Amino acid sequence: MRIIAGEHGGALLYAPRGMDTRPTQDKVKESLFSIIQAYVPGAQVLDLFAGSGALALEALSRGADRAALADRDREAAACIRRNVEKLRFAERARLYAADWRQAVSQMQAEKRRFDLVFLDPPYRLPVLEECCAALADAGLLEPDALMVLEHRLDASPAPDGRFALWKERAYGDTVIHFYHYRIGAL
Repeated sequence: MRIIAGEHGGALLYAPRGMDTRPTQDKVKESLFSIIQAYVPGAQVLDLFAGSGALALEALSRGADRAALADRDREAAACIRRNVEKLRFAERARLYAADWRQAVSQMQAEKRRFDLVFLDPPYRLPVLEECCAALADAGLLEPDALMVLEHRLDASPAPDGRFALWKERAYGDTVIHFYHYRIGAL
């Protein structure tokens, strides 16, 4: 696993061992970032199930301003810390070593706002719709924030009416849905 492009293109990343983390494959990540390229420069990024942090760190490498990375798994959090240090992103990246609900609560208390959000929870955890609603309800999303939802082929999310589907891409058994947050819509 590596950073594909930008300031740290080619840098190898640390990844948690075991089956609890499912890193986004490089070819999927490359395709994903070619789709969202215009949204990355200057972005405030949230990676709510960060694993190794690869998606948020890729965004930082490509010019995102700041990133918040959350993961409750201790080994994943340790990998994120190592990757942030390795890439010298300590000033631009904030780790929330917590369950996603706790992380959302902390970010709300800190009055964080995001315009690019990656949601790639473990496949056994069907919470995409709940996450989208919680982020909107907590006031963490900028108007027209881009939501990137990764899931398995047989589990299409259906966020509430505040989220408008923009694109959908399938990569084998992985599907990515791209939604825009429509503030005030429901």
